[in-house]
Amino acid sequence: IRYVDWLIPGILAMNMMFSALFGIGYVIVRYRKNGVLKRLKATPLSALEFLTAQIASRLWLIMAITTFVFAGTNLFVDFAMFGSWLDLFIIFTLGTISMISLGLLIAARLSSEELAAGLLNLISWPMIFLSGVWFSLEGSPPVIQQLAQLLPLTHLIDGARAIMIDGANLIDIAPQLGILALMSTIFIAVGAASFRWE
Repeated sequence: IRYVDWLIPGILAMNMMFSALFGIGYVIVRYRKNGVLKRLKATPLSALEFLTAQIASRLWLIMAITTFVFAGTNLFVDFAMFGSWLDLFIIFTLGTISMISLGLLIAARLSSEELAAGLLNLISWPMIFLSGVWFSLEGSPPVIQQLAQLLPLTHLIDGARAIMIDGANLIDIAPQLGILALMSTIFIAVGAASFRWE
């Protein structure tokens, strides 16, 4: 397998992570700072409904961007896809939801754009190096491998690589799907419970 073939799933997942975290987390904080959320508070809209709507709206935008990035990349490297496009769509969708949910959780109570940017960077950059975007973690110390399992990006990349390179199906990546679903549920629940309109 070429290194570029191994790298592409990680690059796509990294692009999704940045788009999700900064595209939603930073925006929510700006909404709060500008008083948009305060006005929405006067409506019957609940925090959970608002967060769910944000996830849905951002999801399709990120998936569209990822599709264009992959199509453009494929023009130059001629990537060979071995798995199902539907399976890849499912793992990408679930992975994106988990990333958006994490961004919403981070922004649930913040009102400072500077603090939000700092926290988002603090979370995103370690994820890049600990999730296997650029290199495999197989030879790394056990503590690093265990820490990587706590990151949604790790499971998104593992699932995407299994489908795109190894031709795996949804049953093969059931652990990754389950973990991403669990993380998404926890992030959304905690984010909705701690959400501050003002």
